[in-house]
Amino acid sequence: MQQTSKQYDEVIEKCRSLYINKLKDYGSAWRILRLPSLTDQIFIKAQRIRQLQQNSTRKVDEGEVSEFIGIINYAVMALIQLEKGIVEQPDLIIDEAVKLYDKHVVVTKKLMDDKNHDYGEAWRDMRVSSLTDLILQKLLRVKQIEDNNGKTIVSEGIDSNYQDMINYAVFALIHINESE
Repeated sequence: MQQTSKQYDEVIEKCRSLYINKLKDYGSAWRILRLPSLTDQIFIKAQRIRQLQQNSTRKVDEGEVSEFIGIINYAVMALIQLEKGIVEQPDLIIDEAVKLYDKHVVVTKKLMDDKNHDYGEAWRDMRVSSLTDLILQKLLRVKQIEDNNGKTIVSEGIDSNYQDMINYAVFALIHINESE
């Protein structure tokens, strides 16, 4: 599990670096996005990954890696939106946006550590395609919760679904990195 923690941190560092560079290019323009918009962005990326996994030809020269990174970063943005609320104008300076990113990644990694302990690293025997399907399932759950105005009867909330998506995407990237 020590190896998983190190690999997790390496994946997150790549995602974080891209997040910071996009903040430098665009500022925090994403702060105006409502949760369903972020969910749909993640859904598009997960659907594209599934299509790439199923199709033998590609017309755009971008693979699964960039899409999994996008899932991670959009899911972190969604967690930030859940915490801070949606705004009409970008309102975060880079340092604050990075602190919020780091805060949510720490909580999400702790969840991964706890589940990884209990499940005995079962994800290592899973296929990347199965992790993709689990992300899509979580997205469908989130969409339903959003359609129910955030109300659930017995289910976990939206935040834990976003956290699971992040962790599944990290696991997929670890698998991809190990196969290269």
